[in-house]
This record gives sequence, structure tokens and C-alpha cells, in this order.
Amino acid sequence: MQHYTRRFQDFIAEKRMKWTQQREAVVHALWTTEEHVTCEELAARLAAQGRRIGLATVYRNLRLLVDAGLAREFHSGGASVRYERYIEDDHHDHLICERCGNTVEFLDEKLESLQEELARRHDFRLTGHKMYLYGICNRCRSSS
Repeated sequence: MQHYTRRFQDFIAEKRMKWTQQREAVVHALWTTEEHVTCEELAARLAAQGRRIGLATVYRNLRLLVDAGLAREFHSGGASVRYERYIEDDHHDHLICERCGNTVEFLDEKLESLQEELARRHDFRLTGHKMYLYGICNRCRSSS
């Protein structure tokens, strides 16, 4: 985690912004969760730890983490945006419930091979990809 905190500190310095305890707390909170969180969920976690950081501050810092390439954001149904930490070489895809936002990470080698084959077939050099598959999870279907 120190490596990523340092990278974020460098990014903040390049932007001629100040490194603050609030920024450090947001980075730490995001990097110590394995879940995909909304801005509100992350702010609630910080509050539960006794860190009173405003929602706007949490949002701004999550956006900065995305801009720095250290976090990813994605829409999980409705207006909800979720964030996850981004670690190089930790590729995975997502199944996202459009009702509750539940997100399942998966990696399928057959799917990866198919994507590479499609790129070759179209003479396209892949530099990366993101896949988000949307639907309704079993829990939400059962409660309908």
C-alpha cells in the first residue's frame, strides 16, 4: 500500500495540491477494502473509524485517485457509482446487479483468449480492456 500512497502523493504534488490527512485517510480506506464501494459507503466507513470527512472531500479524492490511475469507477445500476482500487496486473471483469449494485469479480481464461483472438482477427493491438456485465442477481430475483 505504501507504493500506491507514494504514487498518489507524487500525483498530488504534480497538481500543486497539498497532501492532507483527509487524502491519506481516503486512500487508506479504499486500499484496505476489497469491496467495490460508493462514495457514501466509504465516507460511512471513515466516520465509523472516527474520521469526520465530508462527502464532497471523499468524492474529490476518489476522483483524483481515478485520475491518477490508482482507482477505477463504474456504474453499478441506477445513478450509483462504485469505486475499486486499481492494482497493476490484477485484471478481472465484473458481473453487476442493476438493482442492488452487488458486484462479482471474475476472470475466465476462455473469455480472455476469445478477446485476444478477436483482436488478432481484426488486426487490433490490445492495450487493455474492462468488461462489465449487467443483470439481476439471484438475491434480487428471489425477492421479487
